Amino acid sequence: MTTGEPAVLERVLEQHRPRPGEQANILRTLLAVQQALGHVPPNAIGPLADALRVPEAHVAGVLSYYPDLHTTPRGRHVVRVCLGEACVANRSPRLLADLKRILGIGIGETTEDGQATLERVYCLGNCGVGPTVMVDETIYGRLSASDVQKLLMPNGA
Repeated sequence: MTTGEPAVLERVLEQHRPRPGEQANILRTLLAVQQALGHVPPNAIGPLADALRVPEAHVAGVLSYYPDLHTTPRGRHVVRVCLGEACVANRSPRLLADLKRILGIGIGETTEDGQATLERVYCLGNCGVGPTVMVDETIYGRLSASDVQKLLMPNGA
């Protein structure tokens, strides 16, 4: 953990430690840690397990099972490319390949400058206007790689 993370982790654990006789809620605790730190550092698994009075394997299992939990910091922007059937028919794999090339990262990776994390999803419910991309919490249809790049750097920076 980096400087300051142990103190933040301890504050979160104080709020989520189970009372005697109460069962630990591992997922809720992991989400709280991620909310506070931006990710769940892998070396926090031991302290989390101790505080929740569960085996480390249970914490690691929940952490690895849920795709919205992350063990590394994510970029300032999260770009999700839909690979559902309708989007694939509208060339989303090509869009994904172009974005990987332009951003210089693979799926699940973050650019060196911390600007963007690239992910894939399998339906954003925007099938009529594929390929669909979600940037942060906003869904866009019929985008090209250059359109996405403009969304990430609106001032050309």
